[in-house]
Amino acid sequence: MDPPVGTISIRKNKNSAQYSVSSIQDLNNAIVAHFLKYPLLTQKHADFELFRRVIELINHKEHLNGEGLNKIVAIRAAMNRGLTEELKTAFPGIITEERPKFVKLETFEPYWVMGLADGEACFYASILKSKSASGGFAVSLRFILTQHGRDEEILKSLVDYFNCGRYSPRSGKDAGDFVVTNFFDITDKIIPFFEKYPLEGSKKLDFQDFCKIAEVVKSKGHLTVSGLEKIRLIKSGMNKGRVNI
Repeated sequence: MDPPVGTISIRKNKNSAQYSVSSIQDLNNAIVAHFLKYPLLTQKHADFELFRRVIELINHKEHLNGEGLNKIVAIRAAMNRGLTEELKTAFPGIITEERPKFVKLETFEPYWVMGLADGEACFYASILKSKSASGGFAVSLRFILTQHGRDEEILKSLVDYFNCGRYSPRSGKDAGDFVVTNFFDITDKIIPFFEKYPLEGSKKLDFQDFCKIAEVVKSKGHLTVSGLEKIRLIKSGMNKGRVNI
């Protein structure tokens, strides 16, 4: 059995865990090799190609001289959010490396969509006061998948992929959402998709609760006091309300 690669750190203040790999040998043999075999499909593919260029420079020891270090900083300037203020001060006049062009795919593999949702989606339920609803409250279900604004085309393509929903840019933020709110689109398209291609992370628990609420609404249980209370109880334990076990 191969030795484990990387480390896992728990960030208690953010209620999250982080997997990281810093060994050049492991980056070459495990991380780069993996993403060459299984290419990224969003704009992160461009970041990966730039990342790979930096690793190649390090492999050839070019980071040990001034010219090579400047090349690395120029590449770093094109990655992710660019250079920090500290790096801009330390390396003035650096010309940013050109980002690789990203070609949007015409369709997606379902397991890739599942993986994207596992990391970036939210299954959300809300209970709102409504004068027109029986009992004075309405229940709304939403499936939301968020990406950086540079991947707007990916999210728009999901509208075609699922044949429902819409793309919604976030006001004041460089991000956008693929949003599905129509109840029948959720019960006939979104839920069946994730039943066929199950989520792997803890988000599957939110999906399971989401399905429970959908069943209550589908049977008109949300129109009763007991059904509405059942939805409130399920909702209280979803997403950020879930207690880690």
